Amino acid sequence: MTTMTLNDCIDYLKSNDGYLLLTHIRPDGDTLGSAAALCHILRRMGKQAFLFPNPQITAQYAPFVAPYLAKADFVPEKRIAVDLASENLFPMGFSGGEIDLCIDHHPTNAGYAERLLCQAEKASCGEIILQLAQALDMLDTEVAELLYIAVSTDCGCFVYANTTAETHRAAAALMEAGADYKRLNKLLFRTFSFSRLTLEGMIYAGMRRYGPDQCVTVATVTNHMMEECGATEDDCEDLASLAGRVAGSRVSVTIRELGPGVSKISMRSGEDFDSSAVCALYGGGGHRMASGCTIKASPDEARERIVRDILEAL
Repeated sequence: MTTMTLNDCIDYLKSNDGYLLLTHIRPDGDTLGSAAALCHILRRMGKQAFLFPNPQITAQYAPFVAPYLAKADFVPEKRIAVDLASENLFPMGFSGGEIDLCIDHHPTNAGYAERLLCQAEKASCGEIILQLAQALDMLDTEVAELLYIAVSTDCGCFVYANTTAETHRAAAALMEAGADYKRLNKLLFRTFSFSRLTLEGMIYAGMRRYGPDQCVTVATVTNHMMEECGATEDDCEDLASLAGRVAGSRVSVTIRELGPGVSKISMRSGEDFDSSAVCALYGGGGHRMASGCTIKASPDEARERIVRDILEAL
């Protein structure tokens, strides 16, 4: 694995062609917005570039990435992973093949790609793609829109603890470049389906607290809850932030049932607790204050195990 600088990455992108860009499983705004923006930049450079048609793209993001999705007969020369910290995050349906370049902001990046551009100090991968766009003088309105989605969603519309002064400067640059931030903020952060609001009510009602000072808050989302309120994947954006809203919470966990005996863990914490260290026990990772992993267990068993590990770490 070769570590690259921003200029190294630019030289590599200029020197090659036939790019297939990968987004991660259960894709969020950062991986999709960043990959689509990079795809647009590559096309403006005269390159052939497409996004892998991730089958888990939700209706909320589909209109933004639709122009960039690859056709079935596209044969890539180079594969670029965008915002993928490890190989177990490859999208469903991806048949494999060497990853030539990974652009990421996760400090726990596994180094699986042949080349890696990683800036762990960034709140989002979108901030890295913004640097590329600016260096190449290709920050047009389309790129600005896509990167505003990437940057704003990964920091919770600039309220999460990963937000930095640089994040705000990035947002300002994107707004000045033409991103319709008023429309995007309304769409991404202030518009919810009735099913989503019903699901939130069920999540709040079922929250539990642990520890002698009740500083660990755990929320659970089961498939039965999803079915009961008619929720879909479109309704599951940023569920991990809900448990952390409880006053006095130092560590918050959201457990999402993915299937029989499989639970996804999303962990959030303050600066005094390393979420990634706990998630690493189960092969996961991420950032110190925002990490995730998958546990092969029912939601109840997963809750018991992850709470035990958190309390031991505390």
